[in-house]
Amino acid sequence: MTSKLAVALLAAFLLSAALSEAAVLARMSSELRCQCIKTHSTPFHPKFIKELRVIESGPHCEHSEIIVKLVNGKEVCLDPKEKWVQKVVEIFLKRAEQQGA
Repeated sequence: MTSKLAVALLAAFLLSAALSEAAVLARMSSELRCQCIKTHSTPFHPKFIKELRVIESGPHCEHSEIIVKLVNGKEVCLDPKEKWVQKVVEIFLKRAEQQGA
């Protein structure tokens, strides 16, 4: 009975280790590519933006990416070359400076 319990525990441990390894690999593969497939080009007011993330270019993606989370929960990629997007980023940087001061 003890050997069956030991085998069951060992099997459970190996299964757990394999599943956690797969989760880490899946997360790593999603981070090693561009996050934005297409970008939103129609300007909208910054008040609709809850969060803003800037992902710099690197080995994972050849261009910078700007991802915003809207107040309705939707995530949208913005084109960093657009003037209105650059103004939105400036607004968020000023807000962050004011909150940090």
